[in-house]
Amino acid sequence: MNTIGVVAAVSSFLAIWFGHVAVRKIEFSARRLRTPAALFILLGILLEVLAAGTAAQPAAAAFGIVGFTFLWDALELKRQEGRVRKGHAPANPHNPRHAEILTAPGSQATTLNRLKREPAALPGRIGRGIIY
Repeated sequence: MNTIGVVAAVSSFLAIWFGHVAVRKIEFSARRLRTPAALFILLGILLEVLAAGTAAQPAAAAFGIVGFTFLWDALELKRQEGRVRKGHAPANPHNPRHAEILTAPGSQATTLNRLKREPAALPGRIGRGIIY
């Protein structure tokens, strides 16, 4: 039985989920992004080396997918900081890096977490039992 597809699907889902959560939390709390980005890069390279040196194809697929996701997340840390600057992600006023962003002239940064809100019904859609 060939299990590579299942292993690839599960490892992709879990790696992307973990990366999304980790990038948001690390960027929110880290005073500097260089150390976490360097760790993501080192882990990514290590997993890619393991993928290249592993004979078992399902394990190699999982290592390769998770490794590349770590490498991508290293880039996403900086991109997440850009989202904070634009006000698309919440800033942490207790983080000196974010406090500087919040007080910058013309800053669009906000402490509002737009993911923690009640869903709003759109006109023409069913919402909360009411048809608009």
